[in-house]
Amino acid sequence: MRAEIVAVGTELLLGQIANTNARWMSERLAAVGVDVLHHQVVGDNQERIVDALRLASSRVDVVLVTGGLGPTQDDVTRDAIADLLGVPMVRDPKIERRLRERFRAFGSGSMPESNLRQADVPEGASFIEPRRGTAPGLIADLPGGARLFAVPGVPEEMVEMVEGSILPALADAGTEVIRSRVLRATGIGESALAERVSDLFETSANPTIAFLASSGEVKVRITAKATTLEEAERMIEPVADEVRRRLGDVVFSSEDEALEESVIRLLTARSSTLAAAESLTGGGVGTRLTAVPGASAAFLGSAVVYTDAAKSGVLGVRAETLGEAGPVSEACAREMAEGARRVYGSDLAVSTTGAAGPEPHGGMAPGTVWIALAGEDVGHERLLRLTGERDRIRRWTEQAALDLVRRHLEGWPLPSSDRAI
Repeated sequence: MRAEIVAVGTELLLGQIANTNARWMSERLAAVGVDVLHHQVVGDNQERIVDALRLASSRVDVVLVTGGLGPTQDDVTRDAIADLLGVPMVRDPKIERRLRERFRAFGSGSMPESNLRQADVPEGASFIEPRRGTAPGLIADLPGGARLFAVPGVPEEMVEMVEGSILPALADAGTEVIRSRVLRATGIGESALAERVSDLFETSANPTIAFLASSGEVKVRITAKATTLEEAERMIEPVADEVRRRLGDVVFSSEDEALEESVIRLLTARSSTLAAAESLTGGGVGTRLTAVPGASAAFLGSAVVYTDAAKSGVLGVRAETLGEAGPVSEACAREMAEGARRVYGSDLAVSTTGAAGPEPHGGMAPGTVWIALAGEDVGHERLLRLTGERDRIRRWTEQAALDLVRRHLEGWPLPSSDRAI
């Protein structure tokens, strides 16, 4: 079964909000065996919505529309559907009665007449009754045989209708399921990673393999299509095993787990604690770790020491180190990590210091970064030479620091210094 998602809203085209509805829908549709072939985004213009729906209905079996079902004049999705079908609008008494009851329950006085637009349904179409908001969804058969499902753009209302009504209907109609597993790697570029597994990518039609690069990591997505979920999992497993074997220590998760989640999981399993000392990352490492549920069991805190005075006063970095080696140095990174471990009483501590740019810092060129790991049985420093804008340098530094902790906890060799990324 082939599907297309049409997101309606001028605010999407202006970049004022992200099209997260389409991403969420695609994930859920894949899980019930529906192939999403296209995404469209169209503004609040009836004629252009009609064109988008006509194109979608010509090339897929199912069209999902999100947005444009509200009560205001710029909510024209239902009008566009009626236009495409060539039918008039019909006011549904059940929807109207429900709208009036909902407003009475709100205690907000009389209902604005404009809300009655939401009780208008294209003749011959059916509706999905909402539980959260006031906008009903719509179901219609389009010219050419495609089935259309239209849902509100408000994410909570969209999720309710898709999960409660649309996915069950599509699952009943489908004969296959699609299952994906995502392996995540860090400390390696997309092209270098692809070289190690390119033959798997080229020769495998089911499962398929795709690479998705983001700042500081690469995802390897393995997707299988089968008649049952169990069969799809069996098809994925040997491919995932081979990818893990070839990539080795750069893989930090086989279950689409973020690096900070992996670190907290590993620390918790070993009943170990971690602290951080951060200069150029400005608390980024601590922010990521504390976003993980249950982090307080393993992460004790982060000292943000952005100036030389803070490095010395808070962590005890020696004045000679700051004056001679400088704040961007192996010695400073080591003393920062040792100081954080002492201040917080943690088993391990990781530190970051460097020149994020665009200007040099401590006599070092932008992109020069030192990270260090300190513990009872480990003392390791690593030099990174990073390129790119300030945000990229900070993100890669966070990744490298967290990965240093992860490698130590998993027993991998710790990476050498002077790594250019």
